[in-house]
Amino acid sequence: MVSDQNQPGQLSEGILLSVIVPTYMERESIVELIERIEASLKLLPSELIIVDDSSPDGTAECAEELNHRYGNIRVIRREGKLGLSSAVLAGFQKARGGVLGVMDADLQHPPELLSEMYGKISDGYDLVVASRYVEGGETEGLGLGRRAVSRGATALAHFLLPRTRSVRDVVSGFFMFRREAIEGVELRPVGYKILLEIVVRGKYDSVAEIPYTFKPRRAGKSHLNMREIWNYMVHVWRLS
Repeated sequence: MVSDQNQPGQLSEGILLSVIVPTYMERESIVELIERIEASLKLLPSELIIVDDSSPDGTAECAEELNHRYGNIRVIRREGKLGLSSAVLAGFQKARGGVLGVMDADLQHPPELLSEMYGKISDGYDLVVASRYVEGGETEGLGLGRRAVSRGATALAHFLLPRTRSVRDVVSGFFMFRREAIEGVELRPVGYKILLEIVVRGKYDSVAEIPYTFKPRRAGKSHLNMREIWNYMVHVWRLS
C-alpha cells in the first residue's frame, strides 16, 4: 500500500523538476537535506518527492512537517522495507516535472549540485550524472575495499554493457534526466543501481558528467552488503 499526501503524477507546466529521494531511517539527516535542496532550487519551480519505506524513526513525519514551510514536498509512505530501486520507480510514477532527479538522503550527495545539473539539462543534455570518476571528482572517507568494489562494479558494466562506456560513473546514485528518457521503457532494476538500468534501457542521446566529492555518511548504515553486490552482478548479467 502506498499513501501520498498529494495527487498522482501528471506532467505539470508549473513544475520543471521533480527530485526523488528514497528514505529509510534518515531522520538524522532529512531536515538538513531538505533545507539544502530547497536553498539550491529556490529559483526553480520544483517538487521534492520523499519515498519512505515505513521508517520507524519518524523520517516521513519530519518531511511532512517541513512541507508546511515549503509547500512543494510530497511524501509517499510505503508499507514495509521494499527497497531503494522500487522506491525510486514509485517516485517516477508520482513525479509531475519534465525533468527527474534522483539522490540519496544521507548527505553523501551535495544538494547544491542540483541547480548545476539542471543547468546542463537546460543546455540540451538528456542525462546528467554527478560523477566521482571525472576530473575534479573525488571520494572521501571510504576504505580501500569499498573503493575497489565501486571501481570493480564500474569496470564490469563497461566490459559487458557497451552502452555504459559513455558514462564514467555508471554506478552513481546522483543523476538527473529528461522525463522522455524513460517514457514507454520498462525498468526492471535488480538491487539499487537504477542509473545502470536507465543508461542501458533509456532513450537519450547526450550525457554530461559533473564532478563532485562523495562525502562520508554521517549517520545510519550503508546499503552496500554482500547481497547487494550479488544483486548488482545479477543485474549486469540480465542487462547483457
